[in-house]
Amino acid sequence: MKPIKIITFIAFLASFTSIVCGLVFALEYSQKLIGFGVLGLFFVVFPLFSYYRWKDKDVKDYMLTKENLDKMRENQRDSIN
Repeated sequence: MKPIKIITFIAFLASFTSIVCGLVFALEYSQKLIGFGVLGLFFVVFPLFSYYRWKDKDVKDYMLTKENLDKMRENQRDSIN
């Protein structure tokens, strides 16, 4: 496995565990556990996951340019016939 994938998985487990512990246990800092878990998901896990999934891809393939719109129209015509 790649290191970025392992780091992402560990950060996800830590955030998820923090949220679950905050919800299950009646501690005086339960809301802080939930909050830190949510912050971890949005500011650590999601950016790492996005980087891991997009690092070798070309963004131009996913943009609606005239060239890509023409390809989509051509593929649609081919699928109808």
